[in-house]
Amino acid sequence: MPEVVAIIGASEKKDRFAHMAMTALMQHGHEVRLVNPFKETIDGHQCFKAVTEIKEKINTVTLYVNPSRFRDHIEEVIQIKPERVIMNPGTEDALMEKRLRSAGIKVSRACTLVLLSSGQF
Repeated sequence: MPEVVAIIGASEKKDRFAHMAMTALMQHGHEVRLVNPFKETIDGHQCFKAVTEIKEKINTVTLYVNPSRFRDHIEEVIQIKPERVIMNPGTEDALMEKRLRSAGIKVSRACTLVLLSSGQF
C-alpha cells in the first residue's frame, strides 16, 4: 500500500518546490494530498483547506509554508497523528518541532526532493 503524503502549502506554480515535490512524490508511487485553503484543485488534484479534512491515514506531512503560517496548522497536524513531519528548508521552527515531538510525531529537518532522489524518503 503506498504511503499517503500531505503537502501543506501546495502550489500550482511549477517553479515552486511544493509543486516539484508533488510531482516527485507521485512519480515515486506515493499518494499525495494537497493542503491549500485558497485553491480548489492543483493540476486536477483536489485541495483540502486543512489536513483534518483528509479522511484517510496520513503517513507523512511535508511542509512548504512559512513557520508563522504553520502555527495555524500545528494543532490539526497533531490531531491527525502522522508518523512524521518533514520541515523543508525555510519551514523549520524549533518550538513547533518540540511540540510535534512531544506529541509522539517524528520530525525531520530535510528536503523532500533530496530524500526522494537519494532513496531516503
